[in-house]
Amino acid sequence: MLSKEEYGEYVKKNAPKSPMWRSLIAAFVVGGLICCVGEGVSDVIKVIFPEMAEESVGAWTTVVMIFIGSLLTGLGVYDKLGHFAGGGSIIPITGFANSVVSPAMEYNREGVFFGVCAKMFVIAGPIIVFGVVFSIIVGIIGLFM
Repeated sequence: MLSKEEYGEYVKKNAPKSPMWRSLIAAFVVGGLICCVGEGVSDVIKVIFPEMAEESVGAWTTVVMIFIGSLLTGLGVYDKLGHFAGGGSIIPITGFANSVVSPAMEYNREGVFFGVCAKMFVIAGPIIVFGVVFSIIVGIIGLFM
């Protein structure tokens, strides 16, 4: 029987080394590029529709980024990007689109109702629930402060 210290040494010696710096740099670069694409989309919308209000530009940018994230997920590109960039690929808008589209595609063979509709929010559902619950809690705290 190994002691805790001996087991710790065994694991340290035999566990594969994580390429931490490569992972950090890839996440930073890919996350930054996704954000730059979002800014570019926003700028293009402002050029095409100069009279559009800033709130509407933001809403349309969100719609376009969700579409891009969903399209890249459907084409299988976003999964490869996620494998390469790790946490850098879960930028809120495109990462959310990916977390909804991936299960929908995976369970598509089970039918529209029991597959796509039932499993679409398997990953994103808890995030939505906790986001709503905590926003209500913060709103109530803000009301009384």
